[in-house]
Amino acid sequence: MQIWVDADACPGEIKSLLYRAAERCKMKVTLVANQPMRTPVSQYIDSLRVESGMNIADRRIVELVTPGDLVITADIPLAADVVAKGGQALNPRGELYTNENIGSRLAVRNLMDELRGGGQITGGPSNFNLKNRQAFANQLDRWLAKAK
Repeated sequence: MQIWVDADACPGEIKSLLYRAAERCKMKVTLVANQPMRTPVSQYIDSLRVESGMNIADRRIVELVTPGDLVITADIPLAADVVAKGGQALNPRGELYTNENIGSRLAVRNLMDELRGGGQITGGPSNFNLKNRQAFANQLDRWLAKAK
């Protein structure tokens, strides 16, 4: 088991939590991005650079993920692909995507995308905050405890 990170848009606070967890639990964490990523020197942490382009990092993560892995992403279509392959996905705000909830989350995402496209909804999610960070840390701890 390992943790994959859709790293281009992942908040730095979340990456820092993941680095500490990797060392503490001796769990492999790989950041996937289309730009160079600075990571701490560790046998448990590395990065994978992919070409620039729409969903290139997402497709690479889906290729590499195996059942039981965890993917950190705010991208719900990517989370759906990960869950379909037997993994789990956790967004940086602390929501864990599983077989039980990914269908409804994907449907809501698609509806919101249509409403935004039609100009009926403007704006995006609220700013990342301490409550989100804590929710993420709690879910990550639960996942790591099960992974042991």
